[in-house]
Amino acid sequence: MPIGLLALALGGFGIGLTEFGLIGLLPQVAADFGVTEPVAGYLVSGYALSVAVGAIALTAAIARFDRKKVLLALMVLFIAGNLISAIAPVYPALMAGRIVAALCHGAFFGVGSVVAADMVAPNRRAGAIALMFGGLTAANVLGVPLGTLLGQQFGWRSTFWAITVIGVVALAGIRLLVPPTPPPAETSLRGELGAFRRPQVWVSAAVTVLAFGGMFGAFAYIAFTLTEVSGFATTTVPWLLVLFGAGTFAGNFAGGKLADRALNTSLAAILALLTVVLAVFALTARSQAMTVVSLVLMGAVGLATAPGLQLRIMGYAQDAPTMASGANIAAFNLGNALGAWLGGLALGAGFGFVSPLWVGAGVTAAGLAVLLVGSVRLPRRQKTLISYQLD
Repeated sequence: MPIGLLALALGGFGIGLTEFGLIGLLPQVAADFGVTEPVAGYLVSGYALSVAVGAIALTAAIARFDRKKVLLALMVLFIAGNLISAIAPVYPALMAGRIVAALCHGAFFGVGSVVAADMVAPNRRAGAIALMFGGLTAANVLGVPLGTLLGQQFGWRSTFWAITVIGVVALAGIRLLVPPTPPPAETSLRGELGAFRRPQVWVSAAVTVLAFGGMFGAFAYIAFTLTEVSGFATTTVPWLLVLFGAGTFAGNFAGGKLADRALNTSLAAILALLTVVLAVFALTARSQAMTVVSLVLMGAVGLATAPGLQLRIMGYAQDAPTMASGANIAAFNLGNALGAWLGGLALGAGFGFVSPLWVGAGVTAAGLAVLLVGSVRLPRRQKTLISYQLD
């Protein structure tokens, strides 16, 4: 793999730390600014909402520019956002810093996916995307414990200072290691948005929403399942989540390799397996041993879909891959929000702490159905026009 992919992965790692690293420090932030913990929690939900907005709006604004220069500009925006957060004197300033940093999140992964895919041979594109996303999944494994540890030792601002430094290193790495990219052919915003007239682009986005909605709908309430159903002590939950994160890290790379071999087939198999994993988890959640196994598998199988889903939507929007790629990042975040909302409805209805797992299994099964129907209806002529491996 080209060494420039490591620079993209480092940028993804920094962005992931920005997203996840604050979670364990919310009590400190709340105490420092004199706000309630729910208000401090808006720093997390506000970030996620800004990611979805930036993934569409910012990507649309930059899609016509040289992609390497865009990546450099996005990292500057990322550095600025975390610097604002590190020195924020009041809560609104910290929220502003979070929003600035979040705006570059979706666009960075959207543009970065296209750049990563163009850096390798056609049959290795999903693997290249997986390597870039590997930075994000590594942050998922390390972000909460590292951010919490650093913040507890040196104050919550130190976490943002550390992320700022990572951003500077990633900026230098992209500048030096990512090869020049020619500007995309001149096109209008209408042309960029024209990709959304294609049914398969919407099929891909819908599968992304449902696939990640299923997994994160279950994951959003997993702490309650682990403590109230499986009987784990509260102090063990962070370490169990590290196991989940390790599963996502491994699954991301495995999914990239499978997608390079047979994209639609591997996605269908992974979604079917994820449905089974979530159902088995729900049935065996009272067993601590099975819970550990299911937790790792949920992370591994769930994130195995990510490279393939990103590659699929890019394949059906070759004349506007950056816009479509950014839209898919927004779909990831929309799926997270949808899954958490549906899981919350199940809990609110009194179905118990395993109900989010059943909801997740149902949502994932719906994603599989959409993929199968969409793939069956895909005209053979359109398949041959796609340079990516879709069979």
